[in-house]
Amino acid sequence: GDSIRLGQRVLTQTQVYAKAWVGNGLNCTSCHLNAGRTQNAAPWVGVYSVFPEYRSRSGSVNSLQDRVNDCFMRSMNGKPLPANSPEMEGIVAYMAWLSRGVPTGVDVEGRGFRRIVSAHVPDEAHGRQLFADKCSACHGADGQGMRAADGGYAFPALWGPKSFNIGAGMARLGNASAFVRWNMPLGQGGTLSDEEALDVAAYFTR
Repeated sequence: GDSIRLGQRVLTQTQVYAKAWVGNGLNCTSCHLNAGRTQNAAPWVGVYSVFPEYRSRSGSVNSLQDRVNDCFMRSMNGKPLPANSPEMEGIVAYMAWLSRGVPTGVDVEGRGFRRIVSAHVPDEAHGRQLFADKCSACHGADGQGMRAADGGYAFPALWGPKSFNIGAGMARLGNASAFVRWNMPLGQGGTLSDEEALDVAAYFTR
């Protein structure tokens, strides 16, 4: 129980509980919404049950710890956690707890991102306008996020030194547009069209 609770804190308050391994202003739950429990926002529910897993990106079979550290190095613009650290053990324990009851090797509905299938050519100029209209209230007109009273971020930066790096999954148009389509604006997921999601994602991943 203590390990599960630590893992939840590391993932939801990464800036506090894993700061030594983070190089930007994000928490893991900046992308994995609702403590990793929201469908189509890369949930952690069931993820423990599908690892080890072959990943075409690395061309190898990855452990869950490998996959977590990919995120720390790219999405968190930081460095890998030691596999035997309390923080990593807690992360794995929390993901295992979320995955209880899911059979080994079974993908749960809503895993990863629900990709957009469209022939639309993204329009960055339209994306800029959509960002100003729909996104800037939380992410700032300059895309640098909104600070919280404790000095952290209430809403994350979408580009620049406090955001994910070019190697992150969210830096890819397909992932970013899918995340936006079904999860943004926060609390209004699904209100943007496929084309609008592609346009705004093209703008902030440019």
